[in-house]
Amino acid sequence: MEIKKEIAVFAGGCFWCTEAVFQRFEGVSSVISGYTGGHIKNPAYREICTGRTGHAEGVKITFDPDVISFNTLLEVFFATHDPTTLNQQANDKGTQYRSAIFYASEMQKDQVIAFIKQLNDAHVFENDIVTEVAPLTVFYEADEDHHEYYNKNTDAPYCQFLITPKIEKIKKFYSEKLKQK
Repeated sequence: MEIKKEIAVFAGGCFWCTEAVFQRFEGVSSVISGYTGGHIKNPAYREICTGRTGHAEGVKITFDPDVISFNTLLEVFFATHDPTTLNQQANDKGTQYRSAIFYASEMQKDQVIAFIKQLNDAHVFENDIVTEVAPLTVFYEADEDHHEYYNKNTDAPYCQFLITPKIEKIKKFYSEKLKQK
């Protein structure tokens, strides 16, 4: 049986948070932290941190759509960050921490736009969603020390205060979709 593979690229603030959330889902074969949506080639982390490159910290998710749908990924994305604050997630401020979805196909674009409209129409959030929706161009992989950050540093204060609550939330609301250890 052939396993289907598609990609989704999300920026939900710090990529450590987003990576930790999505790598726990059944049907997700890889989650890679990196940068996209900017205007310089091969940006370094120190350049991204300035906010001047235009890149967002994001993740490239490889998934099997027969196991987990793109719509489910969207649902999790919007449930695990604040898509209503412009260029900010918690204490992380700057364009590199913006909420964004970089679509890999016109079908993904249409799904994203419809999903955001549905959330706004239902007033799921107090304020309107400001998530950027843009075509995926180049995705630059982050340095190795950013990969698996939460899994390697669960006791770090940043992880405890910002990422662990997101992990607990997905365990509560998506337990049937999570990988069994």
